Amino acid sequence: MPASQPPLDWLLQGPAWVQYRTRLDLMAEPEASPQVSDARARMLADAPLQALVAELGNWPGKVVASHKSAGQPFHKLAFLADLGLKASDPGIPPIVDRILSHQDPAGPFQLPMNIGAAYGGTGVETWGWALCDAPLTLYALASFGLAAHPRVRQGIDYLTGLVRANGWPCAVSKELGSWRGPGRKEDPCPFANLAMLKLLSVTEELHAVPAALSGIETLLSLWQNSQSQHPYIFYMGDDFRKLKVPFIWYDLVHVLDILSRFPAARSDARFLDMLAVLTAKMDSDGCFTLESVWQAWKDWEFGQKKTPSRWLTLCAWRILRRLEN
Repeated sequence: MPASQPPLDWLLQGPAWVQYRTRLDLMAEPEASPQVSDARARMLADAPLQALVAELGNWPGKVVASHKSAGQPFHKLAFLADLGLKASDPGIPPIVDRILSHQDPAGPFQLPMNIGAAYGGTGVETWGWALCDAPLTLYALASFGLAAHPRVRQGIDYLTGLVRANGWPCAVSKELGSWRGPGRKEDPCPFANLAMLKLLSVTEELHAVPAALSGIETLLSLWQNSQSQHPYIFYMGDDFRKLKVPFIWYDLVHVLDILSRFPAARSDARFLDMLAVLTAKMDSDGCFTLESVWQAWKDWEFGQKKTPSRWLTLCAWRILRRLEN
């Protein structure tokens, strides 16, 4: 029988960053409480986290090849945002400055990319953006506390305006030529919709705007029609349903986490049907074990499939708590 409460004692025995998010997200302790402040201080002093911040100090790092690569700097940046780091934390200001130094006049922040001529690009390295990276960079900046920054707001507004009746398409900056993902151009891109909803989730006033509702409907419709609709070769089959963290690509826990942030999605029967797949994988202690791992994160707590993962368990219970609230 599934547990009715999260294993808080076990979670609080985990790394400082698990303790910090557990106290905030599952125990509803205030940020200013001594226990939360202590966990946050220890999180910032955590050696793996400091190494990650130091690595991102060289932003943007390598040229983007595969957006799905879990080692991409923009995925690592989003993970820091997921943990709750802020623009004032040690090592973050230089990263923010480097991001802000490359902004498309339209608003999105750019990364160095090289799209081959055979795929519609120029074949040379150039600064540009795509809807599978730009929303995540903006998500991190907004989560760091910069959602109201005029340049960040410009980027959010521009990307939000790219929405169509069926959600966000595959879209790229003009520097990338005619490149787009493998699919029909009139289809929505599942990951672009997930990334855009993640961005909009940071600001509560954007939770019910028409663009957000369109993206929510797109993801829920894709789940409902997962046997027949696979736009841009994104499936919601066996691999999609494997439990996997951190949040990198298009998979069950990532989609549930983002949709659960929006009141419009939480009571939808399709969302609850998707959630049932997750809860069925809970063990009798209320813990969850990873079914797939990202090799780029193999040295982290969630880099193994042998024992339950505290970070995965926290993420799963946070989804359930949002429904209670």
